[in-house]
Amino acid sequence: MKHPILILVLNLIAVVALAQDRVSGKAFATRSEVIAQNGMVATSQPLATQAALDILKKGGTAMDAAIAANAMLGLVEPHACGIGGDVFAIIWDAETQKLYGFNGSGRAPEKLSVEYFKSNDMEYIPFLGPLPVTVPGCVDGWFAMHERFGKLPMQEILQPSIDYGNDGFPVSEVIAWQMNNQWERRQDFPGFRETYMPNGKRTPMKGEIFKNPDLAQTYNKIAKGGRKVFYEGEIARTIDKYMRENKGFLSYQDMKKHTSEWIEPVSTDYRGYDVWELPPNGQGVAALQMLNILEGYDIKSMGFGSKEYLHVLTEAKKLAYEDRAKFYADPAFNELPVEWLISKDYANERRKLIDMDKAAREYPAGEIERGNTTYLTVADKDGNMVSLIQSIYAEFASGMVPTGLGFVLQNRGQQFNVKDPEHFNSLEGGKRPFHTIIPAFVTKDGQPFLSFGLMGGAVQPQGHAQIIANIIDFGMNIQEAGDAPRMRHTGSSQPTGSQMTRGGTLNLESGFDYEVIRELEMLGHRVEFSVGPYGGYQAIRYDPVNKVYYGASESRKDGQAAGY
Repeated sequence: MKHPILILVLNLIAVVALAQDRVSGKAFATRSEVIAQNGMVATSQPLATQAALDILKKGGTAMDAAIAANAMLGLVEPHACGIGGDVFAIIWDAETQKLYGFNGSGRAPEKLSVEYFKSNDMEYIPFLGPLPVTVPGCVDGWFAMHERFGKLPMQEILQPSIDYGNDGFPVSEVIAWQMNNQWERRQDFPGFRETYMPNGKRTPMKGEIFKNPDLAQTYNKIAKGGRKVFYEGEIARTIDKYMRENKGFLSYQDMKKHTSEWIEPVSTDYRGYDVWELPPNGQGVAALQMLNILEGYDIKSMGFGSKEYLHVLTEAKKLAYEDRAKFYADPAFNELPVEWLISKDYANERRKLIDMDKAAREYPAGEIERGNTTYLTVADKDGNMVSLIQSIYAEFASGMVPTGLGFVLQNRGQQFNVKDPEHFNSLEGGKRPFHTIIPAFVTKDGQPFLSFGLMGGAVQPQGHAQIIANIIDFGMNIQEAGDAPRMRHTGSSQPTGSQMTRGGTLNLESGFDYEVIRELEMLGHRVEFSVGPYGGYQAIRYDPVNKVYYGASESRKDGQAAGY
């Protein structure tokens, strides 16, 4: 037994975690599912949920409400998301009875190259500052999706966020903690202190009123001037000037050339349910690869939280993430073997590498991390559903806040590989970086079943696979599936080219039995406990029999699911 004190702490925490009593459902469930007929919203902050719900009640579509929620989250959860970042979505359109995929990720500056980093003796792109900044794709994404699936005017959609930006709002508990945990390394970047540290000494604490009039003004300009003001007008010129003054590469021309892309989601059948993800440059395919491997085992009979289940789940993750490190990149620059990677034949080959009696120290990639994000999902009275994820990558991202705009620029470019020019994810001007943020959707017999996502960097595919197994194999409802304790394995090769500990580390949330932890260590897993890296989940399920929506929100966040 490698960590006796740690194991004792784990068990004490597990006892506390089960302190409440409920008359129904699993012992670890924190609340009931929310059930409503006309519309449902699930986000990571109540003000965002309420803004979206108000839009639905005014006759807005699920897309209108999703944009309203995303804008509000950029204000109230600014360390995790905002218009300085990118957006992805999977959308169920009730009229055409079809799923649509959307990739709203920005590209690397045209004038930034691998040669710059080699000439400056840099093996990796810095996490903070101007160098990891890529084109922010969020605003273009809003307008592209709104044009196709929206109804209400953008001014009406953004007005709640404009009002709260000017008047202020009380900062919620988890968000206050996360903001306070990240400001010190970024406080000296131009514009950061003025925007996020109103007293000049720290970010707002829980319950304190926070205002961001600069962001409110930016939202107002976007509402009136559309995407053009952001990518070709005043805002683009402000970003260009700010980056030039601070030795950055993102330029006005980079902003002007930006385009989003409608893409086809990809799927795998998992025990009769079609699970949908977006293809690379995101990592959604890893979730499908994991599920394909897991499908070859009788997960249900293993039981939730068992040694056998956690072992095969961890090994499936290791296998999928080796391919993730090698193959997942911008398809405009590479031929990616997506169809083969998510095939049942490939899963059968990879599954043979798993030893049920031993944890692998490493796996080869097939032949042929930290982060913060916000996820939200919305459904409307007409049956439309939106699964949307939006991020600036790290908490408070690059730390770079363009003068007077009220938002921070993403540091997504840090994911590029600058060591190996032959790597699929090597840095090139105009290339989209490997992305961690992934929305998900599930259909059953061609009809919508579940819109869900789980924010949190590299944990996302692992979380997606666990949510699906919880619902389909273990029979949990969608709130229980999110509340159930999770695992998070770290240590696979990374898209940046860095290499982690051989065999990696298995982080287990409190709630797993001590005997199981001991057995996993005897199999060779390095088991540790950590607080907070298990992701943030939201979900909406549609019940076609009763014609109602079920909503669930992450108990680890400040979230809220609400309907009407």
